[in-house]
Amino acid sequence: MRMGEMVRRTGVSERLLRYYEEQGLLAPERLPSGYRVYGDADVDTVRRIRALLAAGLPTATIAQVLPCVRDDGAGLAPVCPDLVAQLRGERERITHAIKDLQASQGMLDTIIAAGPTGDDDTNQQAA
Repeated sequence: MRMGEMVRRTGVSERLLRYYEEQGLLAPERLPSGYRVYGDADVDTVRRIRALLAAGLPTATIAQVLPCVRDDGAGLAPVCPDLVAQLRGERERITHAIKDLQASQGMLDTIIAAGPTGDDDTNQQAA
């Protein structure tokens, strides 16, 4: 299938499909004219890429993980022995990022709570 059909079947823009190709995540065949030709397996690959992106993995990690996962019908499952350890490391990275964001959110909440609420007449007149 050509690019337009791939976009329709996956819901992913042409720009993103090209980006996945640049990152080594997707490798469509090329016609002599240079046009990309995708197969049904590429549709599944894009779905796996999207699932791994949604899980918070960067594309560099996805390039390593992608060959080691399969869709078992209920979701993605690892097929390479070392993959689970790598994913645990990624999960720990995400956990730390969440904690950092929660600390930032708490700091903003404190600043917001110390400021004017915007409910009184003085704040409305100043605006």
